[in-house]
Parts: sequence; C-alpha cells; structure tokens
Amino acid sequence: MTIMARQFHLKSRPEGLPQANNFELVEQDLPAPERGQLLVANRWLSVDPYMRGRMTGRESYMPPFQVGEPLDGAAIGVIVESKDERFSPGEVVSHFAGWRDRAIIDAASATRIDTTIPEQAYLGPLGFPGFAAYIGMLQIGKPRAGETVFVSAAAGSVGSLAVQIAKIKECRVVASAGGEDKLRWLREEAGADATINYKNTDDMVAALREAAPKGVDIYFDNVGGTHLEAALEAANGFARFALCGMIEQYNSEPVGPRNIYAVIEKSLLLQGFVTIHNMSVWEDFQRDVTRWIADGKVKWQETVVHGLERTPSAFLDLFAGKNIGKMVIDLRDGETP
Repeated sequence: MTIMARQFHLKSRPEGLPQANNFELVEQDLPAPERGQLLVANRWLSVDPYMRGRMTGRESYMPPFQVGEPLDGAAIGVIVESKDERFSPGEVVSHFAGWRDRAIIDAASATRIDTTIPEQAYLGPLGFPGFAAYIGMLQIGKPRAGETVFVSAAAGSVGSLAVQIAKIKECRVVASAGGEDKLRWLREEAGADATINYKNTDDMVAALREAAPKGVDIYFDNVGGTHLEAALEAANGFARFALCGMIEQYNSEPVGPRNIYAVIEKSLLLQGFVTIHNMSVWEDFQRDVTRWIADGKVKWQETVVHGLERTPSAFLDLFAGKNIGKMVIDLRDGETP
C-alpha cells in the first residue's frame, strides 16, 4: 500500500526575514515502516524562532536544514501502524518529524503522552519551550524570594512560563511584550507585577528603571538587542542573565550590547544555554510542570493555525509578534486520519 505524505521542504536559504517562497510543499511516497519504526499521522505541529538559525548553512548546536530536504520540528501525532512492541496503533506520541502530515519515525524517538492533558501542551509548557523556561530560570537564574526578575518576550511560549516559575519562587516579575492584550494576560493570568509595552517606548532603559526601581536580579532574555542593553543598565550587582534567545537579531547581523562593560563593573553572570545540553533534568521538569498545571499555578495561551499549508505563514508570523503564547498548527481538521 502506498503511503502519501505532504511535507514542507526548504526551497532556498532566506536572506534576512524569510519569505513564503523559501518553502515548498511536496508530496512524497513513504516506505512501509520497518522493525523498530512507527507510521505516525500528525495532529499538531510546532513552529519556533530557533528554526530560523537552522535555515542558514551554518553549523550550530543543531544541524542546519538542507535545501531540497524536509524541515523538521516538534510534533504530536497518532500512531497508524507500529513495528515496535512498545507502541500500539491509536496511541498519541510526541516526536520531531514536524512540518508534514505523516511520517515514518524510529520508535526510540517517540514519547507517549498523557492525553488527559491537552495534546498540544506537549509543544508548549510541557515541551521544549517550557523546558527552556525551566532550565533558564531554575538552573541559571536560581531565583530567591523577593528578588526582581525581568522577562522579555514574556507573552511567548517560553517567556510566559518563565514569568510563572519566577512567581512560584516568590519573586517580583517585570514582563515585556508588545500589545496591551498580551500585557493584560501577563498581569491577570500569569501574575506579572509590572509590564512594559516595548512597542510604545523609545527608551527601554527608562521604562525598565520605572518598572524595576530596585534594579534587576535575574534577566531571562528571549530578545537581545535593546532589551539586553536595558537589563545590563538596570542590573544589580551579581545579577544572573539566562540568555535563551535573541529574536530581535535572528534576521540581521548580530550586534553586541554597547554597554557590555557592565558585566565587569557589576560582576554579572551571563550564560547562554540550549535545551538539548540539559536533558538530565527532563524528568524533573515534566514532574514539576505537570504538578504546577494540576495545581493551577501554570497557565498558557496558544495561537492556533489550521491546516498544513499555513505552516510557513505561521512561522513568519512569529517574527511579526502576531502570536500570543505558543504558535501551533492544528492538522486534525485536514486529511490526516
């Protein structure tokens, strides 16, 4: 029996901001699964800012996407056929063969998920975005009750959980995002104590000093650029900076902060990190965040886009700030069984 899959390939490497013509939707026959493999019909796909870096030819912590080859990323799918005794048809798993509606995957790369929790949560607070927030805030930030935490891109899938973890640890939280709806959710649902609409300020330093009059002890950076410079200015001595992402510079030549000397003056810790280097605490993360969700201490938002064909446009919308919370693609209403 022929298995037809639709999958997005990288058609060309983007220069600057990616465009729709950098992607191509291709139909391809899949082989039958072999021993140790699963045929999965995807139900949810994730698009994330880090994927932009993989569209260059530059080697990094993850291999670059290849022109003419399928893109990939986190996904949730239902098993259609199993050639592995550990899995059965009908079970729902998380895996990494995204940007497509069907895939043959190694069973070892699949993780069975708890379907009493919304499936797509395993692409957000219980997936790698949540894991990034957990690592950055707890492993690097090491928050102590009463400290002031500043989170940029705080309404996104990573930032919103970073805000809530800081609140669980009894910190005062300043959250930056673009748009009043996002800021209202951060205050009313995520518990942020003060918010900054970066789209409405020409002076991030002044805005942060007003929101954090006692200075910043921990900065969770998803943006870089002017946010990072403002955090350096507002930082207290021995503040910890968890550098998770720098979306402000993903589509341009990176430029370092002009006030980097503050790192020496204030004895600051700046540490970059990626999730795949911290897998030893994955089980701790799953246990803690699952409990926080059950206890009502963690909430999340999603921007849901319907249909495989809209995956590239959803990815591009990340860079325009059109998402609130996690950007996910819902394939359940399409042709996927």
